[in-house]
Amino acid sequence: MCVMSLLLCLVSSCFLLLYFFVTVKTRSSSRGSSRATLPPGPPKLPVVGNIFQVGYSPHRSLTALSKIYGPIMGLKLGSLTTITQDHHLSARTFNDPVRVFDHHEYSVAWGPPSARWRLLRKITTMHLLSTQRLNAMEPLRMKKVEELMSFINKCCEREEAVDIARAFFVTALNIISNALFSTDFATHDSKSSHEYHNTVISLMNVTGKPNVGDYFPFLRFLDLQGTRKEATLCTQRLFKVFQDFMNARMAKKSSHTKDISSFDMLDTLLDLTQENKAELSLNDIKHFLQDLFTAGTDTNSSTMEWVMSELIRNPEKMVKAQSEIRQVIGENGVVQESDIPRLPYLQAIVKETLRLHPAAPLIPRKSESDVHIFGFLIPKNASVLVNVLAIGRDSSVWENPTRFEPERFLLREIDVKGKDFELIPFGAGRRMCPGMSMALRTMSLVLASLLYSFDWKAQKGVVAENMDMTDAFGVTLRKAKPLRAVPTKRSVRSSL
Repeated sequence: MCVMSLLLCLVSSCFLLLYFFVTVKTRSSSRGSSRATLPPGPPKLPVVGNIFQVGYSPHRSLTALSKIYGPIMGLKLGSLTTITQDHHLSARTFNDPVRVFDHHEYSVAWGPPSARWRLLRKITTMHLLSTQRLNAMEPLRMKKVEELMSFINKCCEREEAVDIARAFFVTALNIISNALFSTDFATHDSKSSHEYHNTVISLMNVTGKPNVGDYFPFLRFLDLQGTRKEATLCTQRLFKVFQDFMNARMAKKSSHTKDISSFDMLDTLLDLTQENKAELSLNDIKHFLQDLFTAGTDTNSSTMEWVMSELIRNPEKMVKAQSEIRQVIGENGVVQESDIPRLPYLQAIVKETLRLHPAAPLIPRKSESDVHIFGFLIPKNASVLVNVLAIGRDSSVWENPTRFEPERFLLREIDVKGKDFELIPFGAGRRMCPGMSMALRTMSLVLASLLYSFDWKAQKGVVAENMDMTDAFGVTLRKAKPLRAVPTKRSVRSSL
């Protein structure tokens, strides 16, 4: 491999230009300092800076470096400088693929905190993710979980292993597609589910994949690694689907054949374009739908894969959870969302999984003005990342931080809602993930149903305690080797 190719390969493995690492030691006021300086960090090479020290898993390499240079650390990666006070750090940093079709300007996930962003955020919380709307969607979630259980039961009868991430992806996909378009996008046995899954996975991977253009902007137009091209193809596929639905719905509206009974998010958005033509366009809707579509599927399916992997590796934890669930639900019952508050150990399992395997391991922000934190200067336009994975594994806060121990949450009043900074898998502040409540409801219901109806073991040839738990870095932290688990009808022993 030539020197240039090696350099490009290593550059592409990095995620930051200057890394700002926040641990749970964060305090509301900084230590006094008469002279503001940039945060400390390792020595830098000319031109490339600290690129070679970041490696292929930045969430892990940066955690290791922080143990040497402290909880606030600065790195220089390429030609740009990157290093929480919420209002000063509310903008986003993003990789070049996010710029496809100007998504970085229209996206509620990646866009700047502008008037449009505030409008989209308001629409999300009011019309899709409000408590009232989530309660109204409970029958939909129950129906899709029932379909998942039916699919798994068929796999059980055929003694087939289940691809956990794909199976739950279909469930999450259909919940989202019904909320947005009043229709299923896939079935568990259809090829379309694989196509959607592959498209979303590819888009999330390429969006989180750093490239030369991120660190040397003058090279961005070359798209040396093809990331923008790949993101363009994935986005075009999704936009075509969205446009087809929009065209059909607008045609229905114009013919006055609107079905009030199936009023969904698309209807709401199209109505809003008529009411606020200057504020919300059809192009805005496509970008908005892309955010909702991707965020509501891949993150949830990856978390479910991690939680099932941990339970199969720790069978005593699974039996304990099954015992709790089966005692609460009883024989021949069906898990309801109203049962979840009575399942504290199940809730602890979800929290412990989010602590060890946060769906978004590095939360990107950008400083909108000079900010002083702990006596260090965070300059305007500096890229800022919060290492959520490292926070959840801080040995000064968590005993046995790398072990899967849900019991720790039975003894500590810690939540995931952005108030306890020891555990912020959904972020915190005004850029916090608005889909948190829906994600927790869906994951808890699915997990309880899986454990109530079936016992689980690793597929043939895999020793549970030696299961490969390597992660694949991207916007979403997925399991590198997909989990295929074998369901069996629940045993009498574990139902007692």
